[in-house]
Amino acid sequence: MAPSHVLVPLDGSPLADDALVHALETFDCPVTVLNVVTPLDSSMSESGVVAPDEERTEDARERAETLVDRAKERAGTPAYDVDVAIETGKPADTILEFAEAHAVDHIVMGGHGGDRHALTRRLLGTVATAVVGDAPVTVTVVR
Repeated sequence: MAPSHVLVPLDGSPLADDALVHALETFDCPVTVLNVVTPLDSSMSESGVVAPDEERTEDARERAETLVDRAKERAGTPAYDVDVAIETGKPADTILEFAEAHAVDHIVMGGHGGDRHALTRRLLGTVATAVVGDAPVTVTVVR
């Protein structure tokens, strides 16, 4: 059965861009691009200073919209129905929560290499592995 709402988490990586292009070329339904802003505390930032949440969220939105425009161009037409959402939290948890809250029935995401000692994580990446393992919907991982 064809999905009615596809979610594509974007992190700015080439594989995530490829996942969005794949979703746009494959599915004829609304697509939501989700950019997850990971919360930082002052110990994780340069000089102990963290940009205000609103500023980080706006920067993430601008990056996501730029990525969406670029993916639409790569897919060959600007007529796709694509929404951009920005959430804050742990990436895998936030992706799964967003999918459930917004009636997403298919997730398309890029996979990334990870820990050399864990084969699954090496093949898919830690976030993709968690989403594949816990999602109640079909997940397509683009490599």
